[in-house]
Amino acid sequence: MAEEQKEKKGFFSRLVSGLSKTRANIVSSMDSIFNGFSHINEEFYEELEEVLIMGDLGVQATYDILDDLRAKVKERHIKEPADCRQILIDSIKEQMNVGETAYEFEEKKSVVMVIGVNGVGKTTTIGKLAGKLRSDGKKVILAAADTFRAAAGEQLKEWADRAQAELIGGQEGSDPAAVVYDAVAAAKARHADVLLCDTAGRLHNKKNLMEELRKMNRIIDREYPEAFRETLAVLDATTGQNALQQAKEFNEVADITGIILTKMDGTAKGGIAVAIQAELGIPVKYIGVGETIDDLQKFDADAFVRALFDQPKEEE
Repeated sequence: MAEEQKEKKGFFSRLVSGLSKTRANIVSSMDSIFNGFSHINEEFYEELEEVLIMGDLGVQATYDILDDLRAKVKERHIKEPADCRQILIDSIKEQMNVGETAYEFEEKKSVVMVIGVNGVGKTTTIGKLAGKLRSDGKKVILAAADTFRAAAGEQLKEWADRAQAELIGGQEGSDPAAVVYDAVAAAKARHADVLLCDTAGRLHNKKNLMEELRKMNRIIDREYPEAFRETLAVLDATTGQNALQQAKEFNEVADITGIILTKMDGTAKGGIAVAIQAELGIPVKYIGVGETIDDLQKFDADAFVRALFDQPKEEE
């Protein structure tokens, strides 16, 4: 437990530094509004609206946050702009509340499909996830079902070796559904805890993608009906609103149960985590703030907002 606390604390400080660009983008602008206005008026709200939208929190979340702020200012008879800061922070947390984010797949025999466009760090993320599951004592099998991208199989093999997980498939141009079929058979025969499937995310050809995912899902339903199912979409946080658009499009072709946001450390657009949860109601389940396996962690909205506003917990 103490070890886990230490790891969490270590990740929190990495999150604080990883969110530095987003903080500079959103929080410093916000604070200059809180400190620069002598009273609360329409212009004050308009300035805040601009900062939130420019910070990639999304239009919907921004309006909801400001509606909440206006209501509370009225209700509590708040006169000082600076007194709005904590209300705003709490409201951002509230926007991100999508109920209990479940990680059931870790506790059950499960099949996890991972989808994402080229360049978002999907294969690396799967490798890190495999490493995390292995360090928790889980038996993991990886399926290289992204057979369209050159070198995807080789890249996944490197991660599989690193995580000491078995890899099925990996030949460029082979049929992804056939790879999944073989991987399911292997997962059942070897009593694997988790089967992680690396799948292509070709959004420019949605019809083919939909058909391919349908085919894979049919095989899993038929061959492994007892498996718990999870479908995770990997998105690159540096792309901001494009990531939100991708999430919407993936959700049209597959039943997305969670989001993994990568490259949070290299972006000023970290507010996109708020937009995704607020606008789609799909939980961000993991967040990546660096290159190492430990830089992929379960997403905690409370810790995220605290790190963004650099507010450590009292007991930390």
